[in-house]
Amino acid sequence: MAQQEVLELASLIEELKGDFIALSDKVFDLAELKFEEQASAALQIAMLERAGFSLRRNVAGIATAFIGERGQGGPVIAIMGEFDALAGMSQVPGIARAEAIREGESGHGCGHNLLGSGSLLAAIALSRYLEQKQIPATVRYYGCPGEEGGAGKTFMVRDGAFDDVDLALTWHPAPFNGVRSTNNLAIIEYHVRFSGVAAHASNAAHLGRSALDGLELMNIGVNFLREHMPSDNRIHYAITDTGGVAANVVQARAAARYLVRAPDMAGAMRLGERVKKVAEGAAMMSETTVDIDVDTATNSLLPNIALETAMHENLVTLGPVPFDEADQAFAEKIQSTFSQEAIDSSIRLYQIRGDALANQPVDSSQALHRGLRAFEGQSHFRAGSTDVGDVSWVTPTAQCWAPAWAIGTNPHTWQVVAQGKSAAAHKAFVHAAKAIAATGLQAATDPALLERARNEWREKTGGKPYVSPLPADRKPT
Repeated sequence: MAQQEVLELASLIEELKGDFIALSDKVFDLAELKFEEQASAALQIAMLERAGFSLRRNVAGIATAFIGERGQGGPVIAIMGEFDALAGMSQVPGIARAEAIREGESGHGCGHNLLGSGSLLAAIALSRYLEQKQIPATVRYYGCPGEEGGAGKTFMVRDGAFDDVDLALTWHPAPFNGVRSTNNLAIIEYHVRFSGVAAHASNAAHLGRSALDGLELMNIGVNFLREHMPSDNRIHYAITDTGGVAANVVQARAAARYLVRAPDMAGAMRLGERVKKVAEGAAMMSETTVDIDVDTATNSLLPNIALETAMHENLVTLGPVPFDEADQAFAEKIQSTFSQEAIDSSIRLYQIRGDALANQPVDSSQALHRGLRAFEGQSHFRAGSTDVGDVSWVTPTAQCWAPAWAIGTNPHTWQVVAQGKSAAAHKAFVHAAKAIAATGLQAATDPALLERARNEWREKTGGKPYVSPLPADRKPT
């Protein structure tokens, strides 16, 4: 795409950014959990309405899911934003030590206050630019709640919200700048509930049937299963109910949450069936009963190299994020809380082998990434999961990363929250907005790009219709 158009759009975003920085900070302060983001959603909806977007609320029956639309004709460009926080992640911003604002309360441990604000800025700026230039296209902003354990987008996809979309774009905060094509894992979340018979643990233990025994036996069985599953699969669990705190009672109930991951949904379902057999065996051994329900599920991510290449090229045009010495100084304080192993691991995780702007290896001595990750034009394994995956199975999808965090920062840590209101984080989400908007503009003006993206998507999906991994009766919780 012409450099002039990218820079014009970037200039417009610079003019608009102030309101979105304020929005990001307000959402940070709200720190609302999955499907409870009423105030955060309301702030975004108000900005869309002021920008002339029409609104569709209560998407997929979710009170905090919404779609804003502006424009007409041309391709339908979806830009996705998130705004949910994480439980127990309260942290004072702007300091380099762990200190909760309010102990035990929530916080933006994955930077979704930044994510939603950057995506919203991209959507509003792109719609305004298209209107000014009289370019036919339809811009949609998708307010996507409950990414953290709620699979909000998966419910929206199941409801048909993305069926007529030509492409979808998003981004995520990270310690690095650039596009990294990834094959995220499919994931299924199971709720496992054992039921037994209560009894006095001493004088009538023979009458009891311990649900907790059943759950513990299941955990032991799954630990043995881990040796005999594919190496790129994952199983995690958390005990959510031990049946009480009295040791002299045979527990009549116990529950856990299990996460099963695999490179594709078929593999996750196969592994899930094996986990179920372990649970059933544990119930047989403990003479209890077990109920296993699917809570949420999301598909693996389907990369689109055509769109990712276009986004990378636009990032090359934009250049580095304009960090200053104050940004670097605060990032150095954050980075001092990491081991060298964590810093090296961060570089390996995002596979930062070179700088596309300087044509040299990444400078790991910098606390902030001031370059651009080289893009290889191929996909990589990434062990995480995201509900963006389900969107990618119904329309070509691409995303970029922006360096909102010091190198070495891992998601879901207090260090992420501490950087959530920093000037560097603000600059990073504005930069991501520019890349997203420029890629949307390119899709609106270059039919050949859309055709390449669509052909690649058809080839990878095999032309098969999307099948939701969620049970038909499953509701968001």
